[in-house]
Amino acid sequence: MSRKKEKSNLIENKKKTADNEIIRLGVTLFAITFVVALLLGITNMFTKDRIAAAKEQSAIDAMKLVQPEADEFNPIDVKLDDAVVSSVNEAKKGGEVVGWCVKASPNGYGGTIELMVGISKDKAVTGVSIISLSETPGLGAKASEKSFIDQYVSKTGPLNVVKGSAADQNDILAISGATITSKAVTSGVQAALDCITKLQDEGVLK
Repeated sequence: MSRKKEKSNLIENKKKTADNEIIRLGVTLFAITFVVALLLGITNMFTKDRIAAAKEQSAIDAMKLVQPEADEFNPIDVKLDDAVVSSVNEAKKGGEVVGWCVKASPNGYGGTIELMVGISKDKAVTGVSIISLSETPGLGAKASEKSFIDQYVSKTGPLNVVKGSAADQNDILAISGATITSKAVTSGVQAALDCITKLQDEGVLK
């Protein structure tokens, strides 16, 4: 009888030890998860303002590139129905409106492409600046190169992506091996042109 009781006690002790080990592991995992979450929260708290400021500065730099004559940029508070266009800024020189800066985010081959489009008062493109893109190096990434971007300057649309050679005033010669990216950037520029035309027709812009 005493052997059975001893065996029973041994089994019970082993079970308690196993239960305690499970609890200990659970507490340890919870503590690790809590500390990691806390550190991530603290890191985010200190970096989110810096990241936001960097993005804002990137947008300002892009506006200066696409509207080089302007010395002042003011955001226009307007409801935008186009999912591609995210913001419109008025570009001024000496207090006079010289055009607009439109931020567009079309979808490319490797993800969203953020670009800024400058548009004059007569609705011609004054410049295009790529703010960010994740396209294939050596192919779609060439969309940020001057040889491609400068094609849009002075064009009024509707824009058309072509291969081989650009015959029409509004033709955009596609990057070799990166037609999807070429069309994405072009759709963003066209969306910016369409946005300004719509806002002018509605009397929002003069």
